[in-house]
Amino acid sequence: MAPLSKAGTALAALREDLAGEVFAPGDPGYDEARRVFNAMIDRRPAVIAQCDSVADVVTAVRFARDLDLPVAVRGGGHSVAGMALNDGGVVVDLRRMNEVTVHPAAKAVRLGGGATMGHLDRACLPYDLATPGGRVSTTGVGGFVLGGGDGWLSRAFGLASDNLLGVELVTADGTVVEATAEERPDLFWALHGGGGNFGVATALTLRLHDLPALSIAMMFCLPEYGPQVIATFREIVESGPAETGGAALYLTGPPEEFLPEHLVGQRLCGALLVYPGPEDRLRKLAEPLLAVPHEAEIVTAIPYAELQCMLDDPPGMRNYWSAEYLTGVPDAFVDAFCALGEAMPVPTGTQHLVWPQGGAIAEGAGDWPLGHRDAAWAVHPFGIWEEPAEDERIREWVRDVRAGVAPWSTGATYLNFIGDEGAERVMAGVGADNYRRLAEVKREYDPENVFRFNHNIRPL
Repeated sequence: MAPLSKAGTALAALREDLAGEVFAPGDPGYDEARRVFNAMIDRRPAVIAQCDSVADVVTAVRFARDLDLPVAVRGGGHSVAGMALNDGGVVVDLRRMNEVTVHPAAKAVRLGGGATMGHLDRACLPYDLATPGGRVSTTGVGGFVLGGGDGWLSRAFGLASDNLLGVELVTADGTVVEATAEERPDLFWALHGGGGNFGVATALTLRLHDLPALSIAMMFCLPEYGPQVIATFREIVESGPAETGGAALYLTGPPEEFLPEHLVGQRLCGALLVYPGPEDRLRKLAEPLLAVPHEAEIVTAIPYAELQCMLDDPPGMRNYWSAEYLTGVPDAFVDAFCALGEAMPVPTGTQHLVWPQGGAIAEGAGDWPLGHRDAAWAVHPFGIWEEPAEDERIREWVRDVRAGVAPWSTGATYLNFIGDEGAERVMAGVGADNYRRLAEVKREYDPENVFRFNHNIRPL
């Protein structure tokens, strides 16, 4: 780390040179600038550089390198492990760089590295175009895509990273590069699941798909019907159109208009079917699910941007998640999943989800560095709560879910949905062979592991 006199001079120069804003401890707005989605994360960077442009990002990265300070990159700030922050280092904050430009004739969209799913989805909506996005509108697009990108439309259109056409990246030495299938193909390959290991993604270009209609069927029932709901959801997905997505879950009844008041705060089981097509086809598909006794239902056509924000989680909550990919969901799994749902802590925002893979996810495997394309299903214990006193109870339940579904686990995981679970889990997310190749790319673009606040790939 540089001497204090040099650091002070460099910080004054950074404040002068950056078109965006610079926050340091003690500055008005510093605490707000360091707040991220997971309220369990309380880190104090030395500098937060809220960048307005690629030039600002280059300036911030070079500032950090000159002072030998660690660098974290913030897009949406949704990382459950708090990877958007560090202690005593520099945060390159991209949230001001959220512009979205749709090219409808080319069926492509270019967006800034700080754009969220809400920015992206609403910009594409007038053209009846979409690309697979995260399941909430506040997720940052950059981290989501570079980590793989599994969402409601992935069985129809593949993972978000399958739709990646190009990335503008600021590397560890402050150089701006473009990565496409033709230009720096090894780096382009690594960005399909290798996360933020290789630089700061200041812009991404994504393929768009026609989406003239989207329909959902959502139902909630008492937990005693859980095994019937899960099994029925499984049969609909496995026998129906490959593009059908959604999830089955346990949750605490939310305070929404569609749910009877006496069920708010109570343990419920439910399911959501997502179909990229008209409502009448979905209604036919959902008939067996809606025949299960239930307390509330919604069946409707819906704009994709509206679906994306239906399940937005409130900010300021504590979070602890994990994920496992599954070989299948036989009856024995259904029983185990439901028993774990009955043990889920309530009333909290915690959810216990299982959703299908397959479809375009499996078809788009290609050569990309993700090790779970043959998985049939995935399970996601999603701990979210308010009181610190609940921390250990909910973390223990998440660990219990992982242990409880182990007989059906492929051994792989989805890195976007886990916290800091160690190097072996990073390898489980990409596979051993891919990990080695990623480490070779890391050596070329970040040999000193400057970008290590992520699911880290160490340089070979």
